Amino acid sequence: MPITSTLDAFTLKGKNAIVTGGGKGIGLGIAAAFAEQGASVAIFARDGKAGTEAAAGLSSKYGVKSEFYEADMSSTESCRNAVGRATADFGEINILVNNAGHGPNGDLLDMDEEISEYFKCIDVDLNGVVRMTYLVGRHMRSLGRGGKIINISSNAGDMASRAVFMASYCTAKAGVNQFTRAMALELAGHHINVNAIAPGYTYSNLLSGLPEAAIEGIARSIPTGRLGTAIEIGALAVYLASEASDQVTGAIVTIDGGHSLGIY
Repeated sequence: MPITSTLDAFTLKGKNAIVTGGGKGIGLGIAAAFAEQGASVAIFARDGKAGTEAAAGLSSKYGVKSEFYEADMSSTESCRNAVGRATADFGEINILVNNAGHGPNGDLLDMDEEISEYFKCIDVDLNGVVRMTYLVGRHMRSLGRGGKIINISSNAGDMASRAVFMASYCTAKAGVNQFTRAMALELAGHHINVNAIAPGYTYSNLLSGLPEAAIEGIARSIPTGRLGTAIEIGALAVYLASEASDQVTGAIVTIDGGHSLGIY
């Protein structure tokens, strides 16, 4: 049913979410935004220390149920085991955020002869989204109550970088965008909405090694004059996870301060 008021349209109370890569960075920003809106959150990640601390922090700060599950997005068996444990613990999953990623930089022709870094990125950033959508999508379909799937893409899915060469990442994110559109059509009949968020440069652990001068240079290239924040992406994810967005599916929503409007 369409919403008739915005009063409670953005609440996530009573919802259970899985956020992959939820232990740090953008994933943690999304998990925190969900918890603040009342959702219980299952954090999937490879880093056990960060994941455990993140889950404990969400429970303590927001008073919601939050658990950590070790999961490797490049392994179907690992994903299947983690989803099985999460659904057993939470009962049902209403929201899936496919955020976990691996983004190597560097010239393709300078990679090893197996091009292993390229294929690792594709396997995590694209195939990991497929694995989790398959597993959680089947769970949502079996319950018959619909659901929300949010894929974290990037503005690099629509534009190549001149500053940093990252062919694997650009290719994976372009695939995520098209997979999002295809699955939105495929799952619409089951009342499962599938959308993607495409961030640009965002303050996160991925930029922690850059000197301040480099970050300032990046900020100057962005029309709004600054990088995005994880909680801003979390706020957009709350909208796409809530009833307010029930008529939105197959959308790729860019949040990059206008960066992709000019030359990258």
